[in-house]
Amino acid sequence: MSTTTSHTPSGAEGQSDGSGAGPGVRPARLIQNEATTEIPVHLLFRDDPDPVAMPLRPAVVARRQGTGEQPRLRRPAAVRRRPLPRADPELAERPARVLPGAAGLLAGACGLTGCAATTWWAGLLPAGALGLPAYAGAGLGPAQWAAYAGAGLLGAFGLGGLTRGLTGRAWVLGLFGRYRGTVRRTGLLWVNPLVPRRRVDVRLRHWRSETMPATDPDGLALRVVVLVVWRVRDTARALLGVDDHETYLRECVEAALARVPVEPAGGTRGGTTAAGDALTRLVAEETAPVGVEVFSVQPVRVEYAPEVAAAVHRRRIAALDARQRASMLGSVVDSVEDTVTRLTVRGLVELDDYERKVLVRDLTVAFCSGRGEPV
Repeated sequence: MSTTTSHTPSGAEGQSDGSGAGPGVRPARLIQNEATTEIPVHLLFRDDPDPVAMPLRPAVVARRQGTGEQPRLRRPAAVRRRPLPRADPELAERPARVLPGAAGLLAGACGLTGCAATTWWAGLLPAGALGLPAYAGAGLGPAQWAAYAGAGLLGAFGLGGLTRGLTGRAWVLGLFGRYRGTVRRTGLLWVNPLVPRRRVDVRLRHWRSETMPATDPDGLALRVVVLVVWRVRDTARALLGVDDHETYLRECVEAALARVPVEPAGGTRGGTTAAGDALTRLVAEETAPVGVEVFSVQPVRVEYAPEVAAAVHRRRIAALDARQRASMLGSVVDSVEDTVTRLTVRGLVELDDYERKVLVRDLTVAFCSGRGEPV
């Protein structure tokens, strides 16, 4: 009797899988490319601080290749209007230092008196002039010349600074390019003659513009004349904050007309009143930083441009004609309905459907002919 002995590799002894396969058979891998990574034990118990949060970049949404998916369209960012520049807080109107006109007159009188006294002192004054006794004097020496200079400067400084403050006018003072204050006082005043000054009109003013381009709510070209009521509220900002505040106001009105549609009088969207309110609000916001206060911007004459005036006129006539025809037709229909109803209710006639249609047609023709308008 023979015995067969099987040789088993030494490395495969005692190996067995959980599926009941015999020893020596290597189990098949469920995933062909599986791999095992060993992690050192000491790395599992490290006390690391919290990781630093890394900023994430926004994902780019695009079309996937081969899927037929269309790219998502991103909404364009809304264009925000830049806010109006804030006025310089240091450039604000403040009162200037002035003196009453009596101080200038007194200084001028003192200067003239000093010159006369110096002339008498030098012996150059004729006898009996100005009621002073004759005096031989010592002639014109250094002391006399110094007295002449002092008295002359005092008189010139006192009389040269005299000015007149008018109601509705103001003086803006500046020295070496720096704002020194505003004079709103009226009457005779004394202002430092070394300080340059500029006169500003602070009264309530109105400006009737020339013909400016505009558009109506439908986009048709217009020619508009506006009346602007305004005044200078802050003289420092009006003169020093902008090159020319009147030119700036004119350009702001023109820019507002390009943004606000103007409807001719008689329109259904508010007419010139609504457009005037919008123009007033917009121009007032833009001119406030430069010290100009706007009270009203109202269109006083609105007409279509010559290139579209004829077409608009024809369209208006057609609309009026259609409205008149619709009104006339409505009144005719009401009259026919009332006549047929009365005849039927009172029992004056008995009509079938055909006779009723004939009667309605005849009455409609009669009423339209009586009004002199074709159907």
